[in-house]
Amino acid sequence: MSTITPELDQKAYGQLLRRTLPHIIRTDDECERLTSELLRLNELETPSPEEKELAELLTVLIDDYEERRYPIPKSSPRQTLHHLMEARNLTQKDLWKIFGSKGITSEVFHGKRSISKTQAKKLARFFHVSAELFI
Repeated sequence: MSTITPELDQKAYGQLLRRTLPHIIRTDDECERLTSELLRLNELETPSPEEKELAELLTVLIDDYEERRYPIPKSSPRQTLHHLMEARNLTQKDLWKIFGSKGITSEVFHGKRSISKTQAKKLARFFHVSAELFI
């Protein structure tokens, strides 16, 4: 029983795989080689179903390598708030209504008070992001 998508031409896909030799990426050189192949596939005007499947596979492999090799540390709720405010050119005053007062806003902004779940939900609605970013 075949495990690849039925609409793929197994012979054509097999030839692409033999030519590309995709595998778990362990070095920057391997990542660069497979990234070059992905870029080539992405430039095709009308890729075949087999080329689309290979591009998806390469994307997964490259993403996995980059997440392992260059992990992005999770931001604290306060760092996230600062970033979102900076990106939108906002000041503490713009958040007074969300936090209920100038004093509470200042305390949260300076890390003297944590963001409550209620405030996180209000911030999420205000910034159009997930409340989990602030918890």
